[in-house]
Amino acid sequence: QVHVVMSGGGSVQTGGSLRLSCVVNGYGSTQKCIGWFRQAPDNEREGLASMFPQSNKSYYVDSVKGRFTIIKGSAKDTVYLQMENLKPEDTGTYYCATVLPPGCPSVLRTMVNYWSQGAQVTVSS
Repeated sequence: QVHVVMSGGGSVQTGGSLRLSCVVNGYGSTQKCIGWFRQAPDNEREGLASMFPQSNKSYYVDSVKGRFTIIKGSAKDTVYLQMENLKPEDTGTYYCATVLPPGCPSVLRTMVNYWSQGAQVTVSS
């Protein structure tokens, strides 16, 4: 059984930083993509960044390029999302997920097969 567990989140001021962690258990050795998603109030859940841990290839949507970095952890199937220069519009509930490989480059929500629980990130001005 697959479990996706994330940790992190919290409240920061504009310009601050946060790091989120994600661990995937039970997925086996199949090629996997791990992605990060965000849902702001009254908005759809959107993809932010993703990575194929086996190749260390990562992808970002335009709104987070240069500010967010997805980092492969030393433990198996562990990734981090390092968020810098946070803005109030980054506020929302963040999720980690496994994404079917064709959906990885575009961080497609519709190709997620397993979700983590969510964690709140609040950026105040």
